[in-house]
Amino acid sequence: MPAHRPEECDRLLFEAMDAGDLDVLLDLYEPDAVFVVSPGQVVAGRAAIRQVLEGMIAADATGRLDAVTAVCSADGSVAFTRAKGSTTRPGPDGKPVTTPFQSIEVVRKQRDGTWRIAIDDPSGQGLA
Repeated sequence: MPAHRPEECDRLLFEAMDAGDLDVLLDLYEPDAVFVVSPGQVVAGRAAIRQVLEGMIAADATGRLDAVTAVCSADGSVAFTRAKGSTTRPGPDGKPVTTPFQSIEVVRKQRDGTWRIAIDDPSGQGLA
């Protein structure tokens, strides 16, 4: 399902992640999107992003999205989004480990009116 508003990108991303649907996840990204794996480690393109997302799905994490905000450019073609929430995954001892996050994304309106992620920084820490 495509995003019809900038802030829907995050919601759809979490739904697809929780469902383990890699194809839907990848469709939320532009073909040449950039993904910040960790501060200082960036990958580009869907093939590289696929590998990162496969690892995230394999970690059996689930997410909770508490809030998403978006600010659009004056012409409405690009938006900056910020999401707050948490992820929970099994720890080494099997007990759940919950980690809060504040992600940032740049999303771009496509020709068909839907939105896709151009830059994704799940940790919100950038390139520092």
